[in-house]
Amino acid sequence: MSENVVHLHKPTDPPTDPAAPTVLTVVPDTPPAPPVPLWVRSGRAVKTAVTHETTKTTARAVARHSLYTFNGGRIVARRTWDGKTGARYERMIRTAEAAGNLEAAEEWEERLQRFRAARHHRRMDLLHSPVEAAKGIAVGTGVSIGVLVALGVVMAINNHDVTDVITPLKATIEFIALLIRIVQVVWGPALTIGPFLALLALWTVGSKQQAAPQWALPANVRNGEGEPITPSIVVKALRDLGVPALRNAIKEMGDAGASMLGPIRIAGCGVEVDVTLPSGVATNEVQAKRRKLAENLTRHEHEVFITIPEAARTVRLWIADSGALDEPIGPSPLVIDETMTANYKTGKAPWGQDLRGDAAAISLYQRHLLVTGLSNQGKTAALRALALWLALDRNVEFWIADLKGIGDWAVFEGIAKMLIEGPADDHCIQATEMVEDAVEEMNWRIEAQRRDPSVVFPPLIVLVDEAQKAFMCPAKGEDKRPYGGSKATSRYFMAVREIHNQGRAVDVLMWQGTQDPTDQNLPKLVREGAHTRASLVVGTESQAEMALGAKAVNAGAAPHLLRQGLDKGTLVVASDGIDIPAGQSSITVRTHFIDDEPAAEIAARAKALRDGVATLRAVDRGEERDALADVAAVLGDAPRLRTNEVLKRLHALDPGTYGDQWTNDRLKSLLEEHGEEPKKSHGVMVVHRDHVLRALANRDAEGSASAAE
Repeated sequence: MSENVVHLHKPTDPPTDPAAPTVLTVVPDTPPAPPVPLWVRSGRAVKTAVTHETTKTTARAVARHSLYTFNGGRIVARRTWDGKTGARYERMIRTAEAAGNLEAAEEWEERLQRFRAARHHRRMDLLHSPVEAAKGIAVGTGVSIGVLVALGVVMAINNHDVTDVITPLKATIEFIALLIRIVQVVWGPALTIGPFLALLALWTVGSKQQAAPQWALPANVRNGEGEPITPSIVVKALRDLGVPALRNAIKEMGDAGASMLGPIRIAGCGVEVDVTLPSGVATNEVQAKRRKLAENLTRHEHEVFITIPEAARTVRLWIADSGALDEPIGPSPLVIDETMTANYKTGKAPWGQDLRGDAAAISLYQRHLLVTGLSNQGKTAALRALALWLALDRNVEFWIADLKGIGDWAVFEGIAKMLIEGPADDHCIQATEMVEDAVEEMNWRIEAQRRDPSVVFPPLIVLVDEAQKAFMCPAKGEDKRPYGGSKATSRYFMAVREIHNQGRAVDVLMWQGTQDPTDQNLPKLVREGAHTRASLVVGTESQAEMALGAKAVNAGAAPHLLRQGLDKGTLVVASDGIDIPAGQSSITVRTHFIDDEPAAEIAARAKALRDGVATLRAVDRGEERDALADVAAVLGDAPRLRTNEVLKRLHALDPGTYGDQWTNDRLKSLLEEHGEEPKKSHGVMVVHRDHVLRALANRDAEGSASAAE
């Protein structure tokens, strides 16, 4: 069955009837566009020619060289005027008065008086000079003629010819006539060429001074590429800084504003200059305008550093060459020199280069260390570079807790006696207990040194990387004391404080690396206990003060002005262990980066220097051992043993507890606490079994008496 199809859409084209006649539609051609008037085409051509880059370059060149000549004439005229008058001295007097330096003003006034007196003397001499000059010419002429005639007489006698008497005089007259003819020939061209030579001389003066507007200078100068730092550029940059008192003082100084500047010295990949500010201008006003000053000097902000030396009202500017700070500084000497060794007491670690390009080495002897900054800016690399150098001293011991736990410190396996790696709370707890063990070690050393001042201990470096995790750890111990925090009950905080207070005396040192410092993750008492404080880029000025201290920041230290991501490994360091320029409280160091592979090679060299170190991966906080009972146990049935043998057996019994820190002195102190001590037998120190058993009995008796009370 067929169905009718109903179309819902109406056809847009009408149905075509095959029988209908074909209708042709004629579409006319598009009329041609009207011709562009001649004046419009001429205007476009002129505009194109005028705005073309070649035209602009040519116009700049013409304007530049014309202004070089014109302004060169102004410079020469000014110099001539200064040489003939006392204008220079008057400007110097105004400069000294504007700067508040009255002594310099008086000195320049005395020089002005001497100049005026000498000028007056010369002018008075001009009144008598015509007569004296005429007398001199007459006498000179007569003497010359007499000499020539005498010479002619000698020639006549020699030649037997009387006419030779006037021969020298005649030759002189002919020579003078020749000179007159030469002048007559040259005089015309000289009058024509002379003005051009004079203009060339003026152009030379103007080009050397870059005496043209900024827009007319070459592109490389306008963009600041390679522009040298000159006194005039520095003065202009200071004048346009936006400090009214400074601008007015420079205007009063005239062209002598450069008198504020000390000598511009080459300093590494830049230059350095001291600026003595005029009266009424504070150093912090210039420090606060660092970005504007840098841009006035055609530099980026990170290429200008402002510090405060010891001299009053003085700022020290270090201005880098354009782009120089973006160049790498090269590999560490630890990587290049495979024979390098370290000395904890007398050596210095090669850490990097300062802004001058000089090697920056730092002493680590008895100095607690704090390195901080934002995440992923090179903190761990900077800290590890120091530890790798110090590991080359075989006497140095390391206890390390890496609370990041991604393997940055894995190369210290076999070097560190303790290595904790991981970001969890359990790892923070282990790090805290490690630091507490270091406190016990420190206290034992202090007691041993009190008994024997001549005793020497191996340096112990207690290193916690990502220490902010330990400070922020929320866990609590069985005694309800928190592991983290910054209160007197905080275990990590108090342990670090104790090491800061007394550790350096017995070479137990605390090194910490932390990021994004705040009062919560880096308490004030802890950060101020570090002798060496270094900061990578941080977010704010207040964080810079936390990292380095207010004194260093007020004196110009500015880690908060470093560029995040671009200035990786660049540290601002405040320490007496590194050479800092006189008058400064900090120094900026670009550290060497040691990658994992070369770090492993350096660690291998450090392991080769050691007898073999068994690295513990966790702190054993199980049941504390009874040292006196263990001594009795290792003695066994032997009536006596040498103290060295007792120590060996103790180490075999529990290496973690009886490690290298157990010495003859510590064993002696243990027995003395209970009324006994090692005795000598045939000149050798021994431990008697009876003495140890008696000490155990005495201790048990004391414990029973205390319990009865």
